[in-house]
Amino acid sequence: MTITAHLVVPDAAAAADWYARAFGAIERERIPLPGGTVMTAELEIGGSMVHVASEFPDAGIVSPLTIGGTATVLQINTGDPDALWAQAIAAGAEVRQELADAFWGERHGQLTDPFGHRWNVAKRIRDVPHDELVAAAAKAFGGE
Repeated sequence: MTITAHLVVPDAAAAADWYARAFGAIERERIPLPGGTVMTAELEIGGSMVHVASEFPDAGIVSPLTIGGTATVLQINTGDPDALWAQAIAAGAEVRQELADAFWGERHGQLTDPFGHRWNVAKRIRDVPHDELVAAAAKAFGGE
């Protein structure tokens, strides 16, 4: 069993191009519709498949830009988060949380793409003992 993300965007063709520039996505398949709209494009990012689909508001298929945001975050684990971060920023990603060493043991930052989707860029840099992680999380989020 695997999970494959399906991201709704205003324009799947534009998104496929952007994800190639920002994250090195490789397009595996595209389903064009009459009139030039791309229904969906299947992308490979690292070893993971991601589908991007054009929005069709009349069918209730809408992007985060249409509904005013998203509660979902996708995470890319990479061997060189600083390089991927710089590549995504150069492509036009917006910083939500700066790339930094995090208390949970990752080099981690969060970006928003031009289509309203949020992406964590991360690399495991150390194993954090459970008790230390719990204490650091409590401190970071208002506990004692």
